[in-house]
Amino acid sequence: MRTRRTAAVSALAALSIFAAGACGATAEKQGTGKADEPVTGLRIMVPNTPGGGYDTTARTVAKVMEDTKIASGIQVFNLPGAGGTVGLQRTVNEKGNGKLAMQMGLGVVGASYASKSKATLSQTTPIAKLMEEAGAIVVPKDSPYKTIGDLVTAWKADPKAVAVGGGSSLGGPDHLLPMQLAKAVGIDPKKVNYIGYDGGGELLPAILGNKIAFGASGFGEFLDQIQAGQVRVLAVTSEKPIDALKDVPTLKASGIDLVFTNWRGVVAPPGIGDADKKVWTDSLTAMHRSKEWQGELAKHGWTDAFMTGDEFAAYLTAQDKAVADILTELGLA
Repeated sequence: MRTRRTAAVSALAALSIFAAGACGATAEKQGTGKADEPVTGLRIMVPNTPGGGYDTTARTVAKVMEDTKIASGIQVFNLPGAGGTVGLQRTVNEKGNGKLAMQMGLGVVGASYASKSKATLSQTTPIAKLMEEAGAIVVPKDSPYKTIGDLVTAWKADPKAVAVGGGSSLGGPDHLLPMQLAKAVGIDPKKVNYIGYDGGGELLPAILGNKIAFGASGFGEFLDQIQAGQVRVLAVTSEKPIDALKDVPTLKASGIDLVFTNWRGVVAPPGIGDADKKVWTDSLTAMHRSKEWQGELAKHGWTDAFMTGDEFAAYLTAQDKAVADILTELGLA
């Protein structure tokens, strides 16, 4: 079953496991004008439906920032559509609005190409990369596939009959993962029957309702259902086993030469002032340093991968190119 990854797969995987470092001092609370008072008036847009990875991340960020009194009254709202590019367009249209930020990640990078979005991430103001998350191959509890080997055998026999679902549109991480997995096991990606859902909140019912044979998404979105025994994880896509899923093998341990890592971050509208950018950057840096955030990383099984400023801007540019190369290979960009 072992096969060599393509150059594009290797490039994306390498980019997705960048070592990250924190930067910046504790935020000076410019929302109120006093260094010892919480920032006020911040809003975080989630560009897909409630219940998915972006939504969970944004609401966790808001909760930690409020619990640690870094900020107060943060509004988190959803603006779903077109794999996140409706929210991306709104962010670009909000030029100069220093109180708004958008939760985003690898999915929005890919969707901007696959949907031929007029708005691009290069138009936004990069703020911070927050975390990374391994993917998971998930089946409903009564699935006939007990191992990743069982699934791959059936998938190779009839790729069209084995539908895979993901919580992102074409170009998103949940789409890129099964495409790369197909390559790794010798299936033509163009034969994969992929069904995209707008976020994990819509993907989960499809898995539980047996509307798809398996799901490919970040494992953190299914932890509650995994613990409740409603779904089973056949494999994770990380380099090493996940602490939260100690009995689940990696793809590599199962003889499939593929590592895939998703990531999430925050961008702001174009043209915001230096003071507003500093508020966002310093507030998120202070959040990252808190024990509350470190606790949330452990709770959700997220990997700490914090970076800000020019480092995140360079990372975003590199990810943009890597995803564009892969989608071009698939005929989608």
